[in-house]
Amino acid sequence: MTSEARVVAITANTPNSKADITPLKPAHKPAMKQRRTFLRPLMQRVIPPCCGLLVLIAIWQVAALNSSGFPTPVDTWQAAVTLFADPFYNAGPNDQGIGWNVLASLQRVAIGFGLAALVGIPAGFLIGRFTFLARMLNPIIALLRPVSPLAWLPIGLLLFQRAEPASSWTIFICSIWPMIINTAEGVQRIPQDYLNVARVLKLSEWTVMRKILFPAVLPSVLTGVRLSIGIAWLVIVAAEMLTGGLGIGFWIWNEWNNLNVEHILIAIVIIGVVGLLLEQALMLLARRFSWE
Repeated sequence: MTSEARVVAITANTPNSKADITPLKPAHKPAMKQRRTFLRPLMQRVIPPCCGLLVLIAIWQVAALNSSGFPTPVDTWQAAVTLFADPFYNAGPNDQGIGWNVLASLQRVAIGFGLAALVGIPAGFLIGRFTFLARMLNPIIALLRPVSPLAWLPIGLLLFQRAEPASSWTIFICSIWPMIINTAEGVQRIPQDYLNVARVLKLSEWTVMRKILFPAVLPSVLTGVRLSIGIAWLVIVAAEMLTGGLGIGFWIWNEWNNLNVEHILIAIVIIGVVGLLLEQALMLLARRFSWE
């Protein structure tokens, strides 16, 4: 079945017909589109972590219901409210608030990590720059790097005869390796053309280090620093459990002896949050000095 279309010619005899012009309302679609564009990335960032947190709380609740003595999330929350009501109280050398214990652990981490950075970063530069040093020290690094952190603690106690320097020593010896390795690899990956230009210009070794090597290796150095701070914060908890005194590790062990499991769970969350903040701060610093 075919359909035909007719073309009607408009002549002067055709009566004029007026067309009604209806003004269009201003469309709000661009504003709505901008709002959706803004909300979509926000929801994509917020919803998945919230879902993961809800799954973790649900698993926690199921484990608490099927285990005697294990606190529920509600019990832990109530204990946290009481604990953080006065986090900086001081009732004696062995009875201080959670805030003082976290600060004491951060102080030990700062000492051990700072010494590791002062030694590890220059050592990485030298190992990456000079082949002889690399061949001499690489077997030692490969031998000592996998040693457990707690194996270094008795050596520190023997050397320093006190618990306080021994904890910082353990952090130092365990966090130095990522900085050495990442710095050395960053130096070795520098294009040879840069060094050839330095030879042509007859630059001194100090000028090469300062003007060529350090700017090019800085992203690798910051990567090693970021890895080292995580190791340092991980080691201090185990070291303080054995050495005692003021610190988050000793506080966890003391709460276990008092059977305060809620406080142990709270301390685990605190350790995770502090470690996350330290790593995120170093990641922001790394992005600030990235070549990109």
